[in-house]
Amino acid sequence: MPVIFTDGWNIQGKRSLSDPGSPCDCDCDCACPDLPTWNPARPTPTTQLVRNPTLQTAPLDATYHTAWIPSGGHIAALDHDAMQVLGGFVHCRSCSDLPADWHSAWGDALDNTVDDLARLRFLISPEGTPLEQSTEGSMTLVAWLHVTNACNLRCRYCYLRKTDEAMSPKTGRAAIDAIFRSALLHNFSAIKLKYAGGEPTLNFPLVITLHEYAAELAQRHGRDLEGVVLSNGVGLTHAMVDAMLAHDLRLMISLDGIGPAHDNQRAFANGAGSCQAVRRSIERACANGLVPSISITVTDRSVDGLAETVAWVLDRNLPFSLNFYRENDASASFEDLRLGEARLVEGMRGAFQAIEANLPRRSLRAALLDRANLAVPHNRTCSAGSNYMVVDPHGRIGQCQMQMEQSPTSVEAEDPLASLRANPTGIQNLAVDEKEGCRDCEWRYWCTGGCPLQTFRATGRYDVKSPNCNIYKALFPDVIRLEGLRLLKYADA
Repeated sequence: MPVIFTDGWNIQGKRSLSDPGSPCDCDCDCACPDLPTWNPARPTPTTQLVRNPTLQTAPLDATYHTAWIPSGGHIAALDHDAMQVLGGFVHCRSCSDLPADWHSAWGDALDNTVDDLARLRFLISPEGTPLEQSTEGSMTLVAWLHVTNACNLRCRYCYLRKTDEAMSPKTGRAAIDAIFRSALLHNFSAIKLKYAGGEPTLNFPLVITLHEYAAELAQRHGRDLEGVVLSNGVGLTHAMVDAMLAHDLRLMISLDGIGPAHDNQRAFANGAGSCQAVRRSIERACANGLVPSISITVTDRSVDGLAETVAWVLDRNLPFSLNFYRENDASASFEDLRLGEARLVEGMRGAFQAIEANLPRRSLRAALLDRANLAVPHNRTCSAGSNYMVVDPHGRIGQCQMQMEQSPTSVEAEDPLASLRANPTGIQNLAVDEKEGCRDCEWRYWCTGGCPLQTFRATGRYDVKSPNCNIYKALFPDVIRLEGLRLLKYADA
């Protein structure tokens, strides 16, 4: 019987590994991508289908092949029988037109296999249109609350110049009101709050106060609420962990290496390394039942230790993401942070080997290649200018935390999200098909052209491909292979 393993739904009676279209279960310190919801239609036995000409396959082992569409979509592992069925559609035909001995041998399983291949977009209509209904954008409004500009670290790549400025309870409450006003006006069904800085644990009582108030508004207006604290991890206490658990707050901690690989770029204000303090906080959170997401920033300084870092995180079964260094005005003088293509690819592949040796149950499709996201095809790298806002300590609201000095609106506005969407200046988060060097790329709906601010800094333009383009292209096949191996490991578990 043909067998297909993939994420998203039950395939041939096999248990699904994750929710359909699940982008990633790891929190990040950036604007979340605005991912569509894909609604594939089901073919009938007489629907004319043909193999998608963009479909690619590669052997995984003696029995299975990985199959994927570079322009975006699902990744699947297919056995020999499923590959045979797929090969039956080299020319346009319907399921009922397949060889009679296939129908005799496999019965209803053949119809189910064709159905699954169409839902995966591996089979499409002869006109070349995937069998999909309309898509629906994100229904979550995401807001970054910059509760303090103070920090106990002096990270080499940080884009902030540290001060003692902190958000007041009055400003914070006004910010929550403004966020909910926009959410209600634009009919968002959920709000996600990212409490950040600086170091948000330095203004932690305000974090709890604001989230309690947000929870009241969410209940009053029938909206879902998420919250995550984005921390450097050095000052996390048992009391803070308990408070986060009590208020259903998640935690993201930055860890760039084990020992010097971390300390060389994330040091205390006095120059001492912070790795040991961060590791203690991670272990403290885990021991108390709060599993943190780990954000790993990859620079030319830390890439040699990346495999060790990833292995350490996997040993503790922690969700994580790998994020490439993005130069900014505050970090531009540190030339040894800049990414060298060949060295970075080599270091990333070392990390991938560590992952292959200890494959996690959770999918890493959205976690391994910086801003690229292989979980679902999408048009924009992030949601800046769409369903994302950043509130600074004074209540000014901007499009991106790396451009807080450009704040065209404030918490006093009736609809700050509308003001951000109408803003003609600042970050231009273009669709990937509008970017030179991207619109004809086979990977464009997974990569989407990279961080727009990074591209603008490197090129002076928003409408061109990422300076990391060659890195992404080199590593996409490695990520796909890892996903195929993960599917094989856990599909029957």
